[in-house]
Amino acid sequence: MADTDPDELERQIARTRAELARTVDAIVDRVSPKRVAERTVADVKSRAGHFVAAVGDALGGAARPARPGDDGQVWEDEQPDLGPVLIGIGAVLVVGAAIVLLRRRRRR
Repeated sequence: MADTDPDELERQIARTRAELARTVDAIVDRVSPKRVAERTVADVKSRAGHFVAAVGDALGGAARPARPGDDGQVWEDEQPDLGPVLIGIGAVLVVGAAIVLLRRRRRR
């Protein structure tokens, strides 16, 4: 048997347990449904923002804020602000996909 001090063995075991506990906590945090949903929502928001910016650029520039006293009417020389509409459509698609996936998992 190796000439290892029992106290040193206990310290190594305690360190290994602590490292293992941190690793397990990190794994649990990574696969937690709440965390997965938060990361997915953040990713969708980021992608939607990039998409809206790209659409705005393609339509002739970034969306312009409404003028004070504007009654919401779109003038012939202005482009409508599609950002909120596209984000809403994206959100509906994400929720719809989640519902479909949940129904498929329940059938198994």
